[in-house]
Amino acid sequence: MNKTPFQDQPPLTDRVNAYDEQHLAIYVQLLIAEEEGADWREVVQVIFGLDPSREPDRAKTVHDTHLARARWMTEAGYQHLLEPRMQ
Repeated sequence: MNKTPFQDQPPLTDRVNAYDEQHLAIYVQLLIAEEEGADWREVVQVIFGLDPSREPDRAKTVHDTHLARARWMTEAGYQHLLEPRMQ
């Protein structure tokens, strides 16, 4: 389980935000699990430490919203990581 605190839903912004940067490892884990065909219930338990039998709605929301953000990162968000940072 990751020890990085997480929200039930990542903040949705048009650019990579601080939450995204802090949770890149989680996003990668979610994408790998999806690629491997892992059951979402096992994934949410391992990555987020949530018990989907106790909190099925919350667990599904956490999994689905973070996976959607991870996909966004592979489609558009990563481009923002390549841009020079303003100090």
